Amino acid sequence: MTPDYKPLLDALARIPRLRGWAQQLPTQIAAGLSPARWGDLPAWQEALERLPALRPATLDFGAGVRIGSAEDATDAEREALRGALMALHPWRKGPFELFGLHLDSEWRSDWKWQRLAPHIDDLDGRLVLDVGCGNGYYCLRMLGAGARRVIGIDPSPRFVMQFEAMRRYAGALPADVLPLGVEQLPSGLAAFDTVFSMGVFYHRRSPFDHLRELRELLRPGGQLVLETLVMEGGAGQVLVPEGRYARMPNVWFLPDPDSLVSWLRKAGFAAPRVVDITPTTTAEQRRTPWMHFESLADFLDPLNPARTCEGHPAPRRAIALAGA
Repeated sequence: MTPDYKPLLDALARIPRLRGWAQQLPTQIAAGLSPARWGDLPAWQEALERLPALRPATLDFGAGVRIGSAEDATDAEREALRGALMALHPWRKGPFELFGLHLDSEWRSDWKWQRLAPHIDDLDGRLVLDVGCGNGYYCLRMLGAGARRVIGIDPSPRFVMQFEAMRRYAGALPADVLPLGVEQLPSGLAAFDTVFSMGVFYHRRSPFDHLRELRELLRPGGQLVLETLVMEGGAGQVLVPEGRYARMPNVWFLPDPDSLVSWLRKAGFAAPRVVDITPTTTAEQRRTPWMHFESLADFLDPLNPARTCEGHPAPRRAIALAGA
């Protein structure tokens, strides 16, 4: 099962600033979904083919991601659904409710959405880009908040297939997840009303290059929603882990909140501010039947959960907003 991106390409062709990108996208998508590059891709596509034919009576992306109800499927169909979706393991973002099946992802992504939703600009009618979107959970929540069209980008085709499993039942939606990294988008697009970058910033080798990329994607007056790991401390405090951070090898910069705001201002953003700082707990990020690899509890010092297993301060995540 290959995703159908024609509706997206047609929509982008009608937006002057995105028309050129629409012409590049078929080649970029083909490279991002190449079986030669991703040996597991045929198995993930086969899992989509095994999804049972079900039709939901209801869709709800406002209060959560809920597709259908238990009355829309038999027990046997639900078990077939579970088996096909489990073949796309691990499920990092969620949770999802499908036909009475509770897909309990590693992250309680709904908690993060509840923290940020009251602070961001109204998404009603907006063209939105979600950088590093994973399986598109937040893309669907953005649609539920009224976005006109949402484009998510993530280089992992497994996450693309997870999103396609949702779209298999949700039908034709103005939302897509593309197998791309942010560096593959043309510079200077200046087209999106809102750009989200959540859980990406600390993975970028150059924070200012990433901020420049994000700013160039926003139209004048648009809004950036940036969510990232931060450290406690006053302005100028930045952790640059020499080795791993919480067993992640690709964590480069963890600024304190004041430094994050300063960096946003220096990168040319208007009125940057931090609207939420929340420690990550083992209730929000944990191992589940849908993600049975190591999770946060395994990354913390068992004798002092206020520190990571490497001795760094335990994760705290901030949400920052800024204007283009």
